[in-house]
Amino acid sequence: MDQEVYETKSSIKEYLAEFIQTLAVCLVIGIIVYLFIAQPHKVSGISMFPNFHNNDYIITNKLLYRFSEPQRGDIIVLRNPKHNSEDFIKRIIGLSGERVKIQNGRVFINGQMLQESYLDKALLTPPGSFMQEGREVIVPNDSFLVLGDNRTASSDSREWGFVPKSDVIGKVFLRYWPQQSIGLI
Repeated sequence: MDQEVYETKSSIKEYLAEFIQTLAVCLVIGIIVYLFIAQPHKVSGISMFPNFHNNDYIITNKLLYRFSEPQRGDIIVLRNPKHNSEDFIKRIIGLSGERVKIQNGRVFINGQMLQESYLDKALLTPPGSFMQEGREVIVPNDSFLVLGDNRTASSDSREWGFVPKSDVIGKVFLRYWPQQSIGLI
């Protein structure tokens, strides 16, 4: 009988040790994924309405821009230029070296009006303190000009200027909540 008790205690110890090892490996993998590959975010506010809503949950691909350059129209997560502890979701509009201006409610890139199929055609883009009406700005190297899709209710490059590439966390690639909106971006 003592042998049976010893074997039971031994198998419980082995089980616990294996369980703890499995948890540790999962934790390390989870940390690596979170720090270097993908990160969940929650959309807070209405700056990307109607394409993203308050309390949408998204996954940001942190690896993509290590191997490719961001493109106009990409939806990205970036560090808030005024409060580094917060993250923003915005759309890339202007790329390095491009001339951008807002005139009569429209965005112009290198003198051509930007066609934004993801927005209502009647939506106008008001200027801001940085991007004033009719004033052309040139996007510096390794920087972007970003705007929210809800142009009348978005804090973006029109107010605080350009976003350095180093402040870009990654590209939004998946919405996983709410359930009816699940899908790749």
